Amino acid sequence: MMSVNNSKQMDIYKINIEQYIPKEHLVRKLKKAIDWNKIREIAKPYYHESKGRPSIDPVILFKMVMINYIFGLHSMRKTEQEIIVNLAYRWFLDLEIDDKVPDYSTYSKNYERRFKGTTVFKEIFEYILNECAKNKLLKLDSIFVDSTHIKANANKNKYENQLINLEAKVYQEELEVEINQTRDFYEQKSRQINHYGEEKNRKVSTVDPESGLFHKGEKEKCFAYTSSVICDEKGFVIKQNITAGNVHDSKSFHEVYNMLSEKERASILNVVADSGYINPYLIRRIVKDGFVPIMPYKRPMTKKGYFKKYEYVYDEYYDEYICPNNKVLTYKTTEKNGYKKYESKAYNCENCPFKDGCTKSATKVILRHIWEEYIELKEEIRHSAVYAEEYPKRSKTIERIFGDLKEKFNLRYTRYRGKEKVNNDLTLAFACMNLKKMATWLYKDVETSSENMFLFMKTLVFLEIFDN
Repeated sequence: MMSVNNSKQMDIYKINIEQYIPKEHLVRKLKKAIDWNKIREIAKPYYHESKGRPSIDPVILFKMVMINYIFGLHSMRKTEQEIIVNLAYRWFLDLEIDDKVPDYSTYSKNYERRFKGTTVFKEIFEYILNECAKNKLLKLDSIFVDSTHIKANANKNKYENQLINLEAKVYQEELEVEINQTRDFYEQKSRQINHYGEEKNRKVSTVDPESGLFHKGEKEKCFAYTSSVICDEKGFVIKQNITAGNVHDSKSFHEVYNMLSEKERASILNVVADSGYINPYLIRRIVKDGFVPIMPYKRPMTKKGYFKKYEYVYDEYYDEYICPNNKVLTYKTTEKNGYKKYESKAYNCENCPFKDGCTKSATKVILRHIWEEYIELKEEIRHSAVYAEEYPKRSKTIERIFGDLKEKFNLRYTRYRGKEKVNNDLTLAFACMNLKKMATWLYKDVETSSENMFLFMKTLVFLEIFDN
């Protein structure tokens, strides 16, 4: 017989929401992971003490954003709707069943009026990271550096061509000093040092001018931002920085690398990066800081059928190259980009049996950077045990971070426009990632031990019954 529900809804005057939250639910771990009053203290300087109407608790505002990130919701509007009907989210926000959930636009209004141009997002990130350190979850023996492109909130067809004055390389002055020292050694005329960058025609978005046109391989051209990240061996994000999408990895590296504190540097032994970071100055800087550069093999850009550069032997004592036909390539000059030019004699190449696999020109030219020895050192390390142990960890650390960022946190596209807003958004997203990881790690052992104890007691009862 079909039953009919004749019960009437009654007003709920008092209800303990917590009893309906599963014990293993993530919000329980998040709530215990940190002291949420610290978030209020961080935001306090941006609120007036006496003037104006009472505001919404900043802890609730930032918790709403964290729910948005951690549980993979697409927008603040949807986050508000989910909190209204989800008891776990209400309990996490310390809202009763009949409390009104803040409107989805409240966060954006507070950002414009209070938090824009402040360091509140960086302070929240640093606070959560410090809590990870206090709980001894960080392991900085090896740090992993990489970057990922996030599509900008901008139409790729809306742009204008502008003549942009490119910034000089961060190491330009130091490079040119060494170039002149090298030229002086060979009794050549010194070059005039130029600290200014070159001008280049670039496509600039009219929707988000601070983004950059990104194009790599077979990927679709689009305006994007580059997020450079440093993480530890356990996958905790230590530093992050945003640059335009057309900035090369070797350049964005220096900005995020400079953010490392002296305390963090004191714990670092190895710097692990992919082939995009193979740059003489970059490796030189890592080595001079006392760290071991761990980078993979990079295939030479030589045409098929021609000798690779490593098939020409460099004689360090005489400062010359020896070709596969045992002929000498001598030093000619040092170019403005820091490469020393070595060239063979035309009469040696004229009847050489290997010329078809060497060069089409009358002479063979080889370029060697003035800091090439650091590239060679990197290659020696690549054959060591530390490389075999540390480099494979990239897939479980930095690459997983980017995968979670785009798949679980829905950040394949930026939610905001402008470098400052995007940087704040990503900083808070990585803070949430660290918080979630910390909460999971801190209470994983407790749950496991409780389960083990339950199984142990159950086994004792079974054995007692069996004996009887």
